[in-house]
Amino acid sequence: MVDKRIIAALDVHSFSAMKELVSRLGESISFYKVGMELFYSAGPQVVEYLKECNKQVFLDLKVHDIPHTVGESIRALTRLGADFMTVHSAGGREMMEQAAAAAQEEALRLGITRPKLLAVTVLTSMDAAAWKEIGGSDSVASSVLRLAALAKAAGIDGTVSSPQEAGDIRRQNGTDFLIVTPGIRPASAAVQDQKRIATPQQALQNGASYLVIGRPITQASDPRQAAEKIIAAIREV
Repeated sequence: MVDKRIIAALDVHSFSAMKELVSRLGESISFYKVGMELFYSAGPQVVEYLKECNKQVFLDLKVHDIPHTVGESIRALTRLGADFMTVHSAGGREMMEQAAAAAQEEALRLGITRPKLLAVTVLTSMDAAAWKEIGGSDSVASSVLRLAALAKAAGIDGTVSSPQEAGDIRRQNGTDFLIVTPGIRPASAAVQDQKRIATPQQALQNGASYLVIGRPITQASDPRQAAEKIIAAIREV
């Protein structure tokens, strides 16, 4: 029982812990997110191992710097063979354009499938007060929509955005635009440090393409059972 819309977040800090978790989840999960905690601890071997296990990989490093640096960083990361990768939309149009061009050029050079690039809009840990504190003059929702439109114009394949903005992004950016939503919490799960959240069913109904789910699966006493419970709950959505 697999649902490719679920991306399990491997928020662990060692290669051995990652292997153990992937083993426990078995065939219930086919798509994994490798974030900064794991990548900075264990390095590229994580991506290589997951691809050897025939898993899809979302390499979520949120690359953000001047356009040239981001382009060359994405070029190097493309060689790892991840399926999805992220940049920060706050870096602007030129930065995102260079990222998109670098991914395309490197994939063509290597004869591999180009990774999908996703632009992070506003982190799901931020609420209106936190957004205002860092200088956000518009609402979080309107800022997310503006950044999503900019990402699409720059040739980016989709966004990482909260499930609360997924519906508006879908209506604005169209059916082919990818919307990956963290901040997913089953009804019985603790909110923890996420602010703009939704249940898996709500996120998909709002227009999400993929759901990133971390602690409700990975910190469960039985991760596979937790994953399969979520898969069963969204089967008809």
